[in-house]
Amino acid sequence: MKKPWQKNLETVLGVLIGNIVLAFTVAAFMVPHGIIMGGATGIGLTISHYLPVQLSLIILVVNGCLFLLGAVTLGKKFVITTIASTFLYPACLSVMQAIPGITELTDNIMLATLYGGALLGLGVGMIVRVGSSTGGTDILALVFNKWFHVSVALLMYIVDFTVLGAQMLFSDTEQIMYGILALVIETAILNRVMLMGQSQIQLFVISDKHEEIRERMIKEQDVGVTMVHVETGFGKEEQKAVLCIIPNRKLYATNEMIHTIDEKAFITISQINEVKGRGFTMERVVYTKEDMDVQDYKKV
Repeated sequence: MKKPWQKNLETVLGVLIGNIVLAFTVAAFMVPHGIIMGGATGIGLTISHYLPVQLSLIILVVNGCLFLLGAVTLGKKFVITTIASTFLYPACLSVMQAIPGITELTDNIMLATLYGGALLGLGVGMIVRVGSSTGGTDILALVFNKWFHVSVALLMYIVDFTVLGAQMLFSDTEQIMYGILALVIETAILNRVMLMGQSQIQLFVISDKHEEIRERMIKEQDVGVTMVHVETGFGKEEQKAVLCIIPNRKLYATNEMIHTIDEKAFITISQINEVKGRGFTMERVVYTKEDMDVQDYKKV
């Protein structure tokens, strides 16, 4: 188990690096090519189009106002998880925009859109993954949810598309289409980052020779197994199935071993994005192998 200081360090690094990635992406790819965006940055881009004010300053004011609204409406827990990004992101953006040549990394708007969408998803994912919030217009969705009890996801889409719509008034059709493409890529990458972890393979094996498969998996493949009670669909006969999680590198050997025991075994193989618990995120317990039929194994 992670110690408190490790969790706190992970949270701080996630929020810090996530905001740096977001600020770099906006300064290097989104703003130079006029690609429309949602969120507080989109509001800032709209205002900066009509008023000659620095973008980072506008976002700071917008974030500050939204943060106060959220603090009054949503309480202490919201303040703790949101205050960092609310003020850290504008500060990072101001620093990034001051870097010489950052707006000249590419003159290809499609390349900027691809990199921009991917990095935005990465940055937001890193922040949300550690339990923090990016603040901004997400706060409006949370506040409206508390007032009107409408789905947060639906409200976030409404707010984001409203912000995008405001930028469509002064953007050309290509900038609008690239902005929508960036939003789609951002969402896809965000979902991947949220599920990113210790990828493993799950095997579910139904066989009359389940006891032999269980023993050899533990002895030869050195993996943990779980026995599951199942009932056959046609004959309605009670049977046991073997469920186990294995590393990708052991899939071939385990699959071949099962087929040498029972070539008619029914096997399903699934990709698992993240595994937590004993043997993975917790210390593994090692058992003796003399008697595999004893339920309470003697610890080594």
